[in-house]
Amino acid sequence: MTKLSVNINKIATLRNARGGNNPDLIKTAINIELFGADGITVHPRPDERHIRYDDVYALKKIITTELNIEGNPKEPRFVELVLAIKPHQVTLVPDNPGQLTSDHGWNTIEHKDYLIEIINVFKTAGIRVSIFVDADTLMVEGAAKTGTDRIELYTEKYATQFALGQKENAVKPFTEAAILAHSLGLGINAGHDLDRNNLNYFYKNVPYLNEVSIGHALICDALYLGLENTVQMYKRQLSAT
Repeated sequence: MTKLSVNINKIATLRNARGGNNPDLIKTAINIELFGADGITVHPRPDERHIRYDDVYALKKIITTELNIEGNPKEPRFVELVLAIKPHQVTLVPDNPGQLTSDHGWNTIEHKDYLIEIINVFKTAGIRVSIFVDADTLMVEGAAKTGTDRIELYTEKYATQFALGQKENAVKPFTEAAILAHSLGLGINAGHDLDRNNLNYFYKNVPYLNEVSIGHALICDALYLGLENTVQMYKRQLSAT
């Protein structure tokens, strides 16, 4: 079964826009789990423009499914947070400090030695590790040499081509990357710009998919369709129908 992890960064963005605690991030996370999500994802950034570091400590106390923390391990504070929280999974992303959103995967060849070292830090603490990579066979092969448990396929290129009506070409490199990753003993996650229009096709054509992480599109849909209904609609996309 492919799991749905809901990224709640946008809930925190809305809360932070006016200060206070409306919407209530913790209550929203509890409800998202109750509505059927398999996990909660957060991506704290140095400026805390959405998820704050103290949010992550609060979430750790109430999460009943899986907690996935994304971030750049070259930020010492991020590493300290993850080791203190000990989430089910940490996803390592090569973001710059002021980056608006993630837009590329690791060069697993160039950064091999660094990734081996930092991945070992988290795995020694008993945390499952996933690293963000593009759907490139060389990067997947490189990832397998780092000791990571999983890769997260960066799906923006898929989403862009899918929207242009080129869905077969869009999904092909992801299918190939997933088959290769599985053969190398890696688990497979995916995320970025997946939505309720392109998710089912991706699911049906990318084998061995353990988890998708979706935030922006899901929260936007919830404005029109309601949060409970939206979570369940996304869950239904993760079926072969």
